[in-house]
Amino acid sequence: SDDNALDFPLRRTLHVRVHRPPLETGKHDIEIHFRVQPFGTLSFSVEDSVSEQDEAVKRIPRDADDNYSPAIIDERHRFVEDYSGVSLDHIPHYSFDPEVTDGNVENFTGVAQIPLGFAGPLTVHGEHAQDDVLIPLATSEGTLVASYNRGMKVCNLSGGVEATVSGDCMQRAPVFVFNDAREARDFTHWVDDHMDAVRAEAESTSSVAELLHINHYLSNHFAYLRFNYRTGDAAGQNMVGRATFAACGWIMDQYPGSVENFYLESNFATDKKASQVNVMQTRGKRVTAEATIDRETLVQHMRVEPENLHHHWNVSTVGAFLSGANNNGGHSPNAITALFIATGQDVANVSESSAGVLYTDLTDDGDLHISLTIPSLIVATYGGGTGLPTQRECLEVMGCFGKGKVHKFAEIVAAATLAGELSLGAAISSSDWVSSHETYGRNR
Repeated sequence: SDDNALDFPLRRTLHVRVHRPPLETGKHDIEIHFRVQPFGTLSFSVEDSVSEQDEAVKRIPRDADDNYSPAIIDERHRFVEDYSGVSLDHIPHYSFDPEVTDGNVENFTGVAQIPLGFAGPLTVHGEHAQDDVLIPLATSEGTLVASYNRGMKVCNLSGGVEATVSGDCMQRAPVFVFNDAREARDFTHWVDDHMDAVRAEAESTSSVAELLHINHYLSNHFAYLRFNYRTGDAAGQNMVGRATFAACGWIMDQYPGSVENFYLESNFATDKKASQVNVMQTRGKRVTAEATIDRETLVQHMRVEPENLHHHWNVSTVGAFLSGANNNGGHSPNAITALFIATGQDVANVSESSAGVLYTDLTDDGDLHISLTIPSLIVATYGGGTGLPTQRECLEVMGCFGKGKVHKFAEIVAAATLAGELSLGAAISSSDWVSSHETYGRNR
């Protein structure tokens, strides 16, 4: 009413509840009329339908008041067993309070237990990680932990791995649609001219998010804006989504021209997808690990000479190019996935994080120099799944849990991944690859 008007600023959500008898099955017209200053009376009209409730359809039990209580979890156990005819002998057994998973999983019913092995210690010479570190690897692939352990041993015997973080960025990429290309171009100029205000609006949503810059790309009558943020110790996808939504709301409200349409994400951030734009411009942490491996150490422990290994990587780089791959790494997803699962990272981010740019060279002394750049390593040491019990323990083992630790963790991940690249390359070059899997793996 006029006497009890609601303050309703831009981008605020209003929930309206109408107390009335349940609607009958079928189509219904819903109309809402309200007065808004300075626009006057506005109307909202929509046709919706109420479908028949099929009581025969079985639904997973849930409790709206406490969906993590022992009672509702037990009810879900029984439901799954009755529905599938399978006895859950292992899934229901876990060592933590299910309440801690609130915000990490819905319909909690138990755990998927993945074997965990440690490799190392690995000597890391980073700007943040300067330790001999045990590396937790959660995997069901035989030979994996042994292979990384072998690579770490050889790296240690040659002085360890140097690691450097050179970039830190997380993106959200909205798209604005216009009548023609000229309007789209003029819009990007306006955004550039109002960058300070856009930044202030975005950063008002978080005490951590820092808007670094906005790249714009024009195609047809579309303006793609790629917002680039620094997100502290969180991976930051949700953080930058919230910040970009606020900034785009301000842009839509203030821009004097006409915008035909707008979408918060255009697929240009390439979230959960490998892409060349992320290889070039960084999504997450850009980190490089490098080591110089002594000739004698390589020959004695991996039965391969530096020249053979260097030649193999040159040949395989051509193979990667011919295949259309966007990187020439060997098997970096193995280390990254196993570490992600062990430490509570968003495992789907392996899609971006697994790209590895590998380079080798021979020194004047005949040793092998190996370098690996991971241009889009998306990691966190705070928030998300990092606080779950076993995941937190794995981060703590490496001294990487909590705020101020994300660059240290990125250095360790890159160093461990490099050790695996060395081990696999040597196994292939010395023809040990198949025999190792026959010995340690389960191929039959």
